[in-house]
Amino acid sequence: MTSPPWPKGRKLVHLDLKGAPPRVEYLHRLIKFLSHLGADGLLVEYEDMFPYEGRLQLLQSTAQPAYSREEVLSMQEFAKSRGMEVIPLVQTFGHMEFVLKHRPMWHLREVPHCVGTLNPHKEEGVQLVMEMLRQVVSLHPGLSTLHIGADEVYLLGEGEDSKLWLASSGRTVEQLFLSHVTKVAKAIKETWPHLTIIMWDDMMRGMSQETIKASGLVGLVQPMLWDYTPNLDVDKTVSLLEKYCSASMSDLWAASSFKGSTSVDTCVTCTQRHVDNHLQWLKVAASLSAAVNLRGIAITGWQRYDHLSVLCELMPVALPSLAACLQTLIYGEFSTEAQGKVTEMLGVSSVEVESMERTSAGESLFPGRRLAELIVELSPLLNSEDLRFFDSNMYVRGWFSPYHQQRKIVNPLISMQIHSQASAYLEMLQKKAEAVRKEIADLYPDSAAQEWIEEHVSPVMAPLQCLTKDIQACVKEMVP
Repeated sequence: MTSPPWPKGRKLVHLDLKGAPPRVEYLHRLIKFLSHLGADGLLVEYEDMFPYEGRLQLLQSTAQPAYSREEVLSMQEFAKSRGMEVIPLVQTFGHMEFVLKHRPMWHLREVPHCVGTLNPHKEEGVQLVMEMLRQVVSLHPGLSTLHIGADEVYLLGEGEDSKLWLASSGRTVEQLFLSHVTKVAKAIKETWPHLTIIMWDDMMRGMSQETIKASGLVGLVQPMLWDYTPNLDVDKTVSLLEKYCSASMSDLWAASSFKGSTSVDTCVTCTQRHVDNHLQWLKVAASLSAAVNLRGIAITGWQRYDHLSVLCELMPVALPSLAACLQTLIYGEFSTEAQGKVTEMLGVSSVEVESMERTSAGESLFPGRRLAELIVELSPLLNSEDLRFFDSNMYVRGWFSPYHQQRKIVNPLISMQIHSQASAYLEMLQKKAEAVRKEIADLYPDSAAQEWIEEHVSPVMAPLQCLTKDIQACVKEMVP
């Protein structure tokens, strides 16, 4: 059954810059592309790519230069020229890894071994958060909306300060969470009364309406409920949104996903998985009561699960998915017409990046298409059992086993045949990997290219390289 198109409200595309941050030129091309697709806003998560100054300068990335002030402003101006609002996302409680990993900030952790959660009892922590927000807000002239994160606040309540606080009768971890977020939200409203504040909802999902109402948070923030699964539970999600509404939080947001939510190290995006997620969200939107004011949806595209995890899919391989998801929202279904719109705009034959073929020579509406093609070409090789388990094939196990290697007693003829096959694989991998590396470096910092190669290619090549080296050493002992 077809759902109505996404109700009136903003369609934000999430730009996660905490991994593989695009070069500014590519960022502008992406923004132009997103505006063509029908997005009307950006949810920008800068993390360590923001040009923090003063005592916060240590938060800037050391892997690649953070964006300059001029670049942050130019990105906003370019987005606004395309009719797109820019909403910065600054974490203020959980997922503070990029802050709390630094030695001068260690004492602000909730517990020493959890790098992501801020200790809510230290006034210095609130001051730190407010200074981060002050610098971000000041570099976003005309800002009207701010996202303060607050998701996945792991191990909250387990720090010594929290245990002491919780020892008082009637206090709960739920109240501890709400008290910190309320304190931050009130401070924001006092400093910038005009700002609308969004926060992730997950820490409130198990709370009662009464607990939420009693927190003082009502009227200060607008929860954004996120669910990235293709089989999203519509009834449960509707019930949760209605609960927030009944707790006097009627202004609400949704958050879906177009990439970065399949597995922690996914390399190639599956479009259908993410389209299914959006089809479920359309059902949710169609089932809500009139009392719920759905302000919009953020289509998230995570580049890492958190600051310290590996890279997820790079943006180019996910653009067919993003285009398909946006058209699904616009049409209310992923119809033949919607699919045709996507393939026409991107100049490809399929919305699935793994099976797309070019139907046009240009790249104007698919920024980074060559990189997407190269990654799709390389991925099957990297996942090939012939390569990944080369040392388990019959000839290696039969004629170049650890027993043979240790004693350097091998069959030279068969060993050299193994060497020849392994060398051919290595040459093919090196050629394709170098093309990918060069293309990544054109769109992203060199560090992103290096990380992608070391993460995806090196683990496959290393055993082959060791094997060829060992064969040469053994054969040398057997051939005059």
